[in-house]
Amino acid sequence: MASIEKRSGNTYRITVSQGYDSDGNKIRKQKTITLDPGLTKKKIEDELNKQAVLFEREVENGTYLDGSKLTFAEFTVRWRKDYAEKQLEPKTFHRYEDMLNSRILPAIGHLKLGKLQPTHLLQFYDNLGESGIRRDVKYSLKPEFNDLMKQKKLRIVDLSRLSGISDKTIMRARSGNTFSSKTASALSSALEVKLEILFHVHDTGPLSGQSVKHHHRLISSILTCAVQWQCILSNPAERVKPPKVDKNEAAHFEEDMTEYMLSLLDDEPLKYKTMVYVAVYSGSRLGEVSGLEWSDIDFEKNLLQVCRASQYIPGKGIFTKGPKNESSKRIITMPALVMDLLKQYKAWQNEERLKCGDLWEDQNRLFTKWNGKPIFPTTPSTWYRKFRRKHNLPDVKFHGLRHTNASLLIGQGVDVQTVAKRLGHTKATTTTSIYSHFLKRPDQEAADKLQNLFKKNPIAKPKEA
Repeated sequence: MASIEKRSGNTYRITVSQGYDSDGNKIRKQKTITLDPGLTKKKIEDELNKQAVLFEREVENGTYLDGSKLTFAEFTVRWRKDYAEKQLEPKTFHRYEDMLNSRILPAIGHLKLGKLQPTHLLQFYDNLGESGIRRDVKYSLKPEFNDLMKQKKLRIVDLSRLSGISDKTIMRARSGNTFSSKTASALSSALEVKLEILFHVHDTGPLSGQSVKHHHRLISSILTCAVQWQCILSNPAERVKPPKVDKNEAAHFEEDMTEYMLSLLDDEPLKYKTMVYVAVYSGSRLGEVSGLEWSDIDFEKNLLQVCRASQYIPGKGIFTKGPKNESSKRIITMPALVMDLLKQYKAWQNEERLKCGDLWEDQNRLFTKWNGKPIFPTTPSTWYRKFRRKHNLPDVKFHGLRHTNASLLIGQGVDVQTVAKRLGHTKATTTTSIYSHFLKRPDQEAADKLQNLFKKNPIAKPKEA
């Protein structure tokens, strides 16, 4: 049975005994609660009895979490099971798992939940800001690489076959380009030599302020759960200011560059040309573009419906989910030129379907692999990066086409509410916050129009009557 002891003021301690351990010591579980000072004596008694029964059940069922004994790492196990796996989107959960396993748990996972202090978090954030903390380490070849190739009498094509790395990547590496740790590991395994013998390691620098802020938000979210589940009384992350992040203008193409970029697509595969046009004119996210189906296209009314997204997670593969949020489900009116391009692309795809015959897997997707299966979600951005580099275009990623869409609409004087609706933002304030740089231009134009509205000299005095 649970026993209740008044501590001070409106604070009470509930104790549940669980017998004895192997050494004959009594096993006790304790929990401290604070009640509303405005409760009557009868309500206090009822609430205490209720909390005592609930606590006794938690102890019996093994679901009670003691923040004074649990480490942060141990608590995250329960947080994953009871919250994250059920409530978070798959891609968000995967990203959080990566952050926890790679940096957060190795740094603070050993600390008791109840002993975690703001100073621990500040020290961790300072560490994330140090040089070399990034994991996207870059490598380059040492002269020993070429010597070993000659010694083993290997050609580039031979090494490509042994390592699984494309011959173009190996040739770029031999020309002095840096490459990823994945490539370095594959090459060293194929050549049966340790990494440090063949490659130079390049310092990757610190995490960006935005990345540190993402770590802070995750830790704070986990600790908020710990407070709600009554493992700790307060969230130490709420007493820490996250690092200040400088707000940069979203990377995008200006109007002239957008026109030039679109003109270059005339010599590219129709599938990718169509994807870029859809992204530029609809402002859709990459996953939303990849997830489009032909049933989402209304050729009669020139409408495009966004109601799903295609994503990929290692270990899970390609999967389809709903858009980012409810407001992301939207219907967008498209220009006639894009609809004409979609008709042309549909005719081309029908021809490809006939060529494949029984090998074609009809899943009604707009953008597919050669056999009709959904396109790999990152394929468009990979192709677009190569296209951009081939034509020496500014460093605007595929997602920057969404920013380009917003910039062009705002530049043409379209009101923010309409822009927000087309982009799928829940509130217009989100659009205003992200594209504040773009909004300055129409605002300046408005000031210029007022300036030119009246041609009188503002300094001249009105004539006396």
